[in-house]
Amino acid sequence: MRTRIIAAALLCAAAVGVTACEPADDGKSSSGSAPSQTAETPAGEPTKDNTGDGDKATVPNFVGMGLQSAQDKAQELGFYGLDSHDALGRDRMQAFDRNWKVCSQNVAANTSASTDTRLDFGAVKLEEDCPAKDEKPPSAEGGRMPDFKGKSVKAARGALDSGTSITVNDASADDRMVLMESNWQVCTQNPAPGTALNGQPVEITAAKFGESCP
Repeated sequence: MRTRIIAAALLCAAAVGVTACEPADDGKSSSGSAPSQTAETPAGEPTKDNTGDGDKATVPNFVGMGLQSAQDKAQELGFYGLDSHDALGRDRMQAFDRNWKVCSQNVAANTSASTDTRLDFGAVKLEEDCPAKDEKPPSAEGGRMPDFKGKSVKAARGALDSGTSITVNDASADDRMVLMESNWQVCTQNPAPGTALNGQPVEITAAKFGESCP
């Protein structure tokens, strides 16, 4: 029996070479490791973050986009915490996003950020020009009366304590009712700017934006 095995081996080696008669491998490469594979992520798509802070994605440049389009793009990349504010400081609500455009963003373009990051867009209406920088609403810091002149009546009201008694009148002789306060700008105020606030009533006269104060 041993003679037959040896003879068969010699015949195989003579015919096709020794390696042709070696047992088949188990599917692994000769180096003992599987071929390497590289996982590629399409540009702009979220990538896994091993720090425990969630996925990350590159924040695009949203400035100049319509607000609705910017929000849609942000959500495509995995950013679902979205805010917007009036870049002119008039405290208007962006009720119909398609009527607004983006002027600024709180996270710089081309920055890699966790998709848990809240994105905030400063916006103006489509027919308006973007300001050089976002105008902040007035604030009664230090318990003093802010200078409201030129600010929206809504922003002025928001700067004061919610319990403050406020009277708003049309600065013109037309005696119009001031209904949409974000569309009206402050012309005069009492108390004067810098006055200590101690709960006293506040009086404001106003004109519509686009009009001149008398």
